[in-house]
Amino acid sequence: MNRLGDATSPYLLQHADNPVHWWPWCDEAFEEAKRRDVPVLISVGYAACHWCHVMAHESFEDAVVGDLVNEHFVAIKVDREERPDVDAVYMSATQAMTGQGGWPMTVFAAPDGKPFLCGTYYPKVQFTRLLEAVTEAWRDQRTQVLEQGEAVVEAIARNPIEGGGEITKELLDHAVERLRADYDSVRGGFGGAPKFPPHMLMLFLLRHHQRAKDADALELVRHTGEAMARGGIYDQLAGGFHRYAVDATWTVPHFEKMLYDNALLLRVYNEIWRLTADPLAQRIATETAMFLVNDLQTAEGGFASALDADTEGVEGTTYSWTPAQLVEVLGSDDAAFAADLFGVTDAGTFEHGTSVLVLKRDIDDVAPEVQQRWERVRGLMMASRRERPQPMRDDKVVAAWNGLAITALCEFWRNYTEVGDVADVENVDFRAIAVEAGELLLSTHVVDGRLRRVSRDGAVGQPAGVLEDYGCVAEAFCALHQVTGDGRWLTAAGALLDTAAERFRDGQGGFHDTADDAEQLVIRPADPTDNATPSGLSSLVNALLSYSALSGEPRWHEMAERALSTIVPLLARHPRFAGYAASAAEALLSGPYEIAIATTDPETDPLLLTAIEHAPPGAVIVAGHPDAPGVPLLAGRPMEGDQPTAYVCRGFVCDRPVTTTVELATILAR
Repeated sequence: MNRLGDATSPYLLQHADNPVHWWPWCDEAFEEAKRRDVPVLISVGYAACHWCHVMAHESFEDAVVGDLVNEHFVAIKVDREERPDVDAVYMSATQAMTGQGGWPMTVFAAPDGKPFLCGTYYPKVQFTRLLEAVTEAWRDQRTQVLEQGEAVVEAIARNPIEGGGEITKELLDHAVERLRADYDSVRGGFGGAPKFPPHMLMLFLLRHHQRAKDADALELVRHTGEAMARGGIYDQLAGGFHRYAVDATWTVPHFEKMLYDNALLLRVYNEIWRLTADPLAQRIATETAMFLVNDLQTAEGGFASALDADTEGVEGTTYSWTPAQLVEVLGSDDAAFAADLFGVTDAGTFEHGTSVLVLKRDIDDVAPEVQQRWERVRGLMMASRRERPQPMRDDKVVAAWNGLAITALCEFWRNYTEVGDVADVENVDFRAIAVEAGELLLSTHVVDGRLRRVSRDGAVGQPAGVLEDYGCVAEAFCALHQVTGDGRWLTAAGALLDTAAERFRDGQGGFHDTADDAEQLVIRPADPTDNATPSGLSSLVNALLSYSALSGEPRWHEMAERALSTIVPLLARHPRFAGYAASAAEALLSGPYEIAIATTDPETDPLLLTAIEHAPPGAVIVAGHPDAPGVPLLAGRPMEGDQPTAYVCRGFVCDRPVTTTVELATILAR
């Protein structure tokens, strides 16, 4: 009997018809293992994972493997995106036992959940042998197996970071130097293949550039941003970034597209554009924002988690091209232009002589006739590509990742306002879209004052929100408060942070990833490292700093500072795994600035546009009528002489009010 048919997770539903008698993660599954006196097989993955599909086709859809699993194990299938807490615990065990991790993750555990053997993808023959070996060990070497489980749990329960320290300029300068040492000066990014988009590090470096006036830090980001934008990791036709490149040149991607990557990269390119006016960065930011709307927005107003890596079981068929396909779609002349532009060759860069599109020539800030030809060719290729089979969409809404998207869209909308646009691309109002997503989180994901992790088709799921959900959503609500002037968003952010402070703190300044009343796993996870997404701690710290500045309540600032102090050793030794925390640290050292514009024109007042253009790292900005209800930064701040007036504070200490853009720019440039 397979028990996944009623799951809300698309990943679990993909396995609902397997011959393996899967259970969802639940107490009943472990009770069944105890009753039968058999070990538990825990398989963790996600819907857009290529090798998860491969292992499913090879093993979990095989009747012989199914019979073997059903006879000797209780099998549990976990969507890591729904249950990041479960994933974190068993990923720690997998890394401790094997020195590496990844998905699909394959874990064998005792009926009490303690893991005694961990791995990732196994080919069918190897997996079958492993099942037989574990069955034999459970029968004949039970004592040793259980001792192994105890040792693994003891190992992963240890605090990975010892000590603490003070957030200083010297610490962040040192972190930047460590990053420079790992930097690929030829191809951008850090390290070699596979190469992941270092979005959180780029946000840190951008803030460091602003605070420390470090031009080289900006160049690292600009160079990496250009290399990724020209590479195959970026979808040159529809916009949006794939998960990572399998090579060091950004050419051939692993083809899934994740909401969190694109939200964070939208923030990066938007910030490059704000600081440098680079037309390439402007185009990539715009196209990435449009990708979120066109490809990931759900009917309920949220954003889907991902597009699959595979199309009908094969990676890359939607995205790759041959010269003959270009001729068929474009004709010979335009095909030659496209092949030269996109690097499509007879030899190919991908499988079976196909090429992943890269951008070999400049098309930004070029002659109008070149731009027009580019747009026409691109449109024809995109229309043809839509006729191909398309990758599946994982349409569950993850609270934390939607929070990241909302924050990115608010920043993007505001930047368009500053440069004099109508904050409107292709008739899309990005602020309205961000508000709609916020409404979904507030109305559907907040249940009895607590945050739920996922929803699908407007129905909220059971998994409780973890720390990253509270942090990312609270930060998003702070962003919505700034672009709308609506006090209820700030109130909602404060409520989430109250819950986080009450339920997640560890008593030593840091935070656990799960609430004190959440399901008890074999350990209570508390991972401070930023990985594919910001850690719970770094997410929360960014939200705490924004909320403190917007509300004028110093205790939240103090809580953020204390939390950051607990990961000073991580920032000092391994800054590549602390980018979002480091960006929060830059905001902390910067102030962050609190900028209030008292005005009758809260969208296009020149003082507001100047504040957006010159905003220091982590600054909060509100604009509206003096004493606007629900907006603490505007309380008691009149317009001087009936003129729009800017109030700038830093660390709750304020400058004199100013009424000219020159004065405001001067204050913000200090």
